[in-house]
Amino acid sequence: MAQFINSKEDIVQEAIDGLVAASGGQLVRLSGYPFIRVVARSDWDGSRVAVISGGGAGHEPAHAGFVGPGMLTAAVCGDIFASPSVEAVLAGILAVTGHAGCVLIVKNYTGDRLNFGLAAERARALGKKVNMVIVQDDIAIPDISRPRGVAGTLFVHKLAGAVSERGGDLDAVTAAARRAASNVMSIGMSLDTCTVPGSRKENRIRPGEIELGLGIHGEAGASHIPYLGARQAMADAAAKLLPRMNGSSSYAALLNNLGSTTELEMSILAGELRQSAIGPAISHIVGPASMMTALDMHGFSLTLYSLNTEDEKLLTTETPLRTWPGLKPFTAPRIVPLPDGLAPLRPTPSADPATEALLIRCCKALIAAEADLNALDTRAGDGDTGTTLARAARALIQNIGLLPLSDPTQLCRALGQELSQTMGGSSGVLLAIFFAAAGDAASSGHSLMGALKVGLARMQDVGGAQPGDRTMIDALLPGLDALPRGLAYAARAAREGANRTATMSRAHAGRATYISAEQLQGHADPGAEAVARLFESLCQVGVE
Repeated sequence: MAQFINSKEDIVQEAIDGLVAASGGQLVRLSGYPFIRVVARSDWDGSRVAVISGGGAGHEPAHAGFVGPGMLTAAVCGDIFASPSVEAVLAGILAVTGHAGCVLIVKNYTGDRLNFGLAAERARALGKKVNMVIVQDDIAIPDISRPRGVAGTLFVHKLAGAVSERGGDLDAVTAAARRAASNVMSIGMSLDTCTVPGSRKENRIRPGEIELGLGIHGEAGASHIPYLGARQAMADAAAKLLPRMNGSSSYAALLNNLGSTTELEMSILAGELRQSAIGPAISHIVGPASMMTALDMHGFSLTLYSLNTEDEKLLTTETPLRTWPGLKPFTAPRIVPLPDGLAPLRPTPSADPATEALLIRCCKALIAAEADLNALDTRAGDGDTGTTLARAARALIQNIGLLPLSDPTQLCRALGQELSQTMGGSSGVLLAIFFAAAGDAASSGHSLMGALKVGLARMQDVGGAQPGDRTMIDALLPGLDALPRGLAYAARAAREGANRTATMSRAHAGRATYISAEQLQGHADPGAEAVARLFESLCQVGVE
């Protein structure tokens, strides 16, 4: 996979230079590249206890991204997923540690423990007061003697940094860090492994599976389980944490993006967390956000911290760092009523078995065509036409009993209203306009056929599309023109119109206008294809 890097040897130092350059003067780095890579606060005067952490790169924004008031004083950066050297850690300690001393916050990996530990010994020999706190919050592998340190380390950073910022002495800062380290637990899940620059990606997670309990360096997790959606994934993560929770405690959750999970997915996971078995015990949340990543891993981690009043105050202490999302109450969504005039007005329902069967047949045709229409739309748009239409069709089937099926005029208006609510994108609003205008025309004395033509004209007027512009009009117009001769003729005409869109040199309306003619050639417009399939479903005949 291509990556925005220059060379794998220079990744870390170039990233540090970019971070420092974009900090607005808030950060500095030590000289000593490429073996010493330390980022520190530019305003640090050494009068308070320094809080230092670090480790391998690839976890950004951790660790250097959390250097600032109320969190870390300095971060020592190693190569991708590799501990920094003893010399680098010692340089960081000596650069920021004054008479008040320093606390090293170290994730429980062998390399980190050894390098930070030896650097601490050498700093003490030079007269520095240095304490070290090991974080081992990963609960993925039961009964392991040395659990890994993962995203829960961020709670330790925040508590220790807050106590240091308010002037706490070395004992107080160390106690806060140790208390945090003892009260935190984490579990991670991912749909894919990460891509280490310069290395071949390990594709050990098969399609349809999710890995539970994998580490932040891409190391294998505790198990592979079937992936059954966001709700089940969160339920599986919660099930690992639940036995370790104290029923009398309230918890803060940290919902962490492991790298490439979209914000949309992370928000869904936050909602599922609230609904999960552990949701009632969670009073506050940090995130969802990317905080302790594993390069581009498509996964998340969930950390719980057992709160007390004092720690809640420390965790809510302000810091200007944008990388720390802050501790916020975790509550049910607050829902307010729609503004006056926007609440849907339902027409009086009425039954008509033939009309009901016809509408359901059309809806099922759109649902069946979802994948095909999405595939066509990937050529001209964002690949969601089929899903948009299928979602509206499912909603229409669900609400079929609420429609005025025996009154064509009111039915057209009701269909317009339904589509305006359930169908997004340009297609939804255009079809809503089509049916609403048709309903108005029918109420003014037009025949059903005439009303549909009025609806089409109104849709063209608003949307601006004409025949030949490579839109649904190219199938809808000939289909309606042929409808007086019978459904079979209408279906054939709509099909021919849809097929013609595949040969049109360029689109002149809709999103496809942004796509080159070469990319569109040979592929029918998805809207026109949907119209053709609707007409074909109406007459239940295959059209050659």
